[in-house]
Amino acid sequence: MSELSVRQVRRRFLVLHGLRWLPTGLLIPVVILLMQERGLTLTQIGLAAAAQGVVVLALELPTGGFADALGRKPVLVVASSVSLLSMGLLVVADSFALLAAVWALQGVFRALDSGPLESWYVDSTLAVDPDAAYEKGLGQGGAVLGLSIAAGALLSGGLVALGPLGPVSALTTPVLAAVVLQGISLVALLILLVERRPASGPGAVRASVRAAPRMVGEAFGLLRRSRVLLALVAVELFWGFGMVTFESLLPVRLAEVIGDADRAAALLGPASTVAWLASAVGAALTPLLIRWLGAAPGAALLRIVQGGTVVGMALLAGPVGVLIAFFICHAVHGASNPLHMGLLHRQVDGPYRTSVISVNSMVAMPAGALGGVLLGFIGDRAGVSTAMLVGAVALAVAAPLYLPAWRAGRTAASATGQPRRADDDQAEPSDGGPTENQAKRTEVSGNVPV
Repeated sequence: MSELSVRQVRRRFLVLHGLRWLPTGLLIPVVILLMQERGLTLTQIGLAAAAQGVVVLALELPTGGFADALGRKPVLVVASSVSLLSMGLLVVADSFALLAAVWALQGVFRALDSGPLESWYVDSTLAVDPDAAYEKGLGQGGAVLGLSIAAGALLSGGLVALGPLGPVSALTTPVLAAVVLQGISLVALLILLVERRPASGPGAVRASVRAAPRMVGEAFGLLRRSRVLLALVAVELFWGFGMVTFESLLPVRLAEVIGDADRAAALLGPASTVAWLASAVGAALTPLLIRWLGAAPGAALLRIVQGGTVVGMALLAGPVGVLIAFFICHAVHGASNPLHMGLLHRQVDGPYRTSVISVNSMVAMPAGALGGVLLGFIGDRAGVSTAMLVGAVALAVAAPLYLPAWRAGRTAASATGQPRRADDDQAEPSDGGPTENQAKRTEVSGNVPV
């Protein structure tokens, strides 16, 4: 990527990252209510959404290996096209089968989308400057994500407030806007993302399909060789399960506290905007947390704090308290993502980077699907507060899984004979190969993982 500077790579990454999440912000406040408007029960909504997790489980690893073997841009273009198709179908879907198909297509999109853009950014940055601190861009990406979703949620609320547009219901209007923005995102992707692809042409596609299983096998090999990497991926099991509490159960809890579903829905748009702004602030503040505690201890602390915020959402009696806990939860979430992904990236070199991120995402999505079904069942039987408390425990108990990364950082610092810094929570020494080389480069450069 010699034609682009480190700053140019980062700017393009942030623009594409923001455009990728803006349509999601439009959908978040309305998608559950839209499915209810079209006749689905809460249980049916949970089952339809579970289709996404099942598809991700089936496709995450092959698509990650395919991206590493063929190139990130082709995979991202297909992903964006599938998302466009999914949103178009959501405009007209009016049955359980069609809405399940929407979520299944979203699963294809998520499987293709998870990892290639970040991997392109990291590898392109290192190609220009092997000592570049790419964590800055990851942290800024978290802030852009929060701002994009906040802007989308705010726009969504405004479109709903305008009311129906002819035969199009008020809740469907944001979906139409999301379709337009997804089309813009696809065009920007075609223009801005440039890469030195490993290969091109029909023969390259066939070779990449054959190579993808090997790339996946190598990614699992890295997990077997690295306790740090295995523990980091295991965090996603609990994280994915627990996120259901503030992504899906919060609207139900808010309606329960207020006693009026319509008033709760009216609050949800601006509340989502504030929450994602808080997420952006949390992501922007991660360098301070790194300086104070280090990446792994900071990530572990945030898992516990996030569990505490969900407890607040479950137990506080008034809507103000519930929403404040919701905002803090999103701020913690925004800070957690760059910390976790920075630690993850430190464990693997370029050729298998997307495959490893796909493994990470693979466990998160089915865990979220399981959480949606199980916590929904608990909510139906024992109340939404009880379900949220179970999710809070799942979030908090993941904290010790960051200990291997913390211990490995201390061991690496001791081995080099240099004073331990807060940012020394880096890669675990392995038996050689890409992980070890990346760890050695990190130990020498002292880059801060964000």
